[in-house]
Amino acid sequence: MAQRLLLRRFLASVICREPSQSRWAPRASRALQTPQHSPNNLTVTPSQARSIYTTRVCTTTFNIQDGPDFQDRVVNSETPVVVDFHAQWCGPCKILGPRLEKVVAKQHGKVVMAKVDIDDHTDLAIEYEVSAVPTVLAIKNGDVVDKFVGIKDEDQLEAFLKKLIG
Repeated sequence: MAQRLLLRRFLASVICREPSQSRWAPRASRALQTPQHSPNNLTVTPSQARSIYTTRVCTTTFNIQDGPDFQDRVVNSETPVVVDFHAQWCGPCKILGPRLEKVVAKQHGKVVMAKVDIDDHTDLAIEYEVSAVPTVLAIKNGDVVDKFVGIKDEDQLEAFLKKLIG
């Protein structure tokens, strides 16, 4: 699990880097070079590599792996965080989750969303007094500033986020 967490953080840091020159950043790869055939049936690989163009991709939603991960990515975050305590077996959670992700994505990085499965992380659920799911907390500068339990529509979720962002 620790290796997966390290890999995820490494990939996030590599993927979320600002492009060097413009909106598109070329990435060269020797594996993508196309061999060419000469008249003597010799295969020649050109020296110039093809470029792959990528765009900046940063996710605003992430799953919590363990207690230290929660501490690092939520409590110590400079960005306000919406924490969705959910469960796989919870019907309303399956409705609220995608709705909440959509509303958070509209904020363009002003707020991020952490998802905590209460069956996997009962210690966090107990610490934050989660007695029913779905429970959503708004955390800013390490402190819980707002909370709701149950399902909400998109307008109510947008109002919840605007209050968090300030």
